Amino acid sequence: MAVIAMFYGIIISMYYFDNRKHHTPHIHVKYQEQQAVIAIPSGKLLEGKIRSGKMKLVQAWIEIHKEELIADWELASSGESIFKVDPLR
Repeated sequence: MAVIAMFYGIIISMYYFDNRKHHTPHIHVKYQEQQAVIAIPSGKLLEGKIRSGKMKLVQAWIEIHKEELIADWELASSGESIFKVDPLR
């Protein structure tokens, strides 16, 4: 697992070789006690739950950084090092 961004108390991660369960590019999101898996590039919730306000922030961040996230996903899926992505400001 690699943390790729943190903003407003939200931690966003990608796991290496993590393409078996969800079969789609996605990120793992943690906020306090909540955890969610969110699809890239749609921003759709795949698993878990997160407060709606925080979900909207994550979806906006995904929209802004879609290309970088897809590039990171391709690297992580093949076990290569991934890059940090700028946080939402």
